[in-house]
Amino acid sequence: MTLLNLDGKSFNLDKRTLVMGILNVTPDSFSDGGRHFNLETALRHALQMAAEGADIIDVGGESTRPGAAPVTAEEEAGRVIPVIAAIRSASSIPISVDTSKVAVAEAALAAGAGMLNDVWSGRKEPAMLELAARAEVPICLMHNRAEAVYADVVGEIVTDLLECAEAALSAGVRHENIILDPGIGFGKTPEHNLRVLNRLRELTGLGYPVLLGVSRKSVIGRVLDLPVNSRLEGTAAAVAFGVIQGVKISRVHDVLAMRRVIRMTEAMLQGRLPDD
Repeated sequence: MTLLNLDGKSFNLDKRTLVMGILNVTPDSFSDGGRHFNLETALRHALQMAAEGADIIDVGGESTRPGAAPVTAEEEAGRVIPVIAAIRSASSIPISVDTSKVAVAEAALAAGAGMLNDVWSGRKEPAMLELAARAEVPICLMHNRAEAVYADVVGEIVTDLLECAEAALSAGVRHENIILDPGIGFGKTPEHNLRVLNRLRELTGLGYPVLLGVSRKSVIGRVLDLPVNSRLEGTAAAVAFGVIQGVKISRVHDVLAMRRVIRMTEAMLQGRLPDD
């Protein structure tokens, strides 16, 4: 049995795929930048996603889209910490903080977050791994590269992620607190992303839960020739395919629709009606 213990809750990852709702508290994220940039709208959206079936809310305060301007730790913390505190005050839903800065992560944990999500897997700030170990919280290690240059994209992602996982273990992070993410759209061309999706089984078979963040990504836009606000069906196809390939957490914008996609996909895979 694969269990994820998060914010006092225990999730059986062998039973169903978890839904992580995306909450961007930024003015410039690729999909919904600016929509939830103040505390009131951010809290409202978080509670809406919780009501729609999200298992985790992932709060981020710095856009990771190509060309986005970097922000200081102080500015990023100023965006996410009040939101995390407000969500924790209003709801018991587990909260993840999407950051590569240790100072932001530490403040987020103090405010009520219970999971770290680092797009650089602790490679930008290795102390992130030590923080995860000390706080005894799950950490998602996402694959990323500065340049999209590979001889074998999937093989190299596997090697890189296993190195990141080993670094986390060496820092004292427990095996059951490590989650891997192939990093769709990060340091990869659209062709790379499609190869990764095609070979997800090579990642889900590594012995760690895999989180897939493909929601509204540019690879969907390239395949379907659609703008970011018209990628629901493409996202649904990628989410369902991920479930079939063994993905344990799906990070999405459209929680209600994707929860339904996951539920139906799992019912077909299991050949029976859901338990709940």
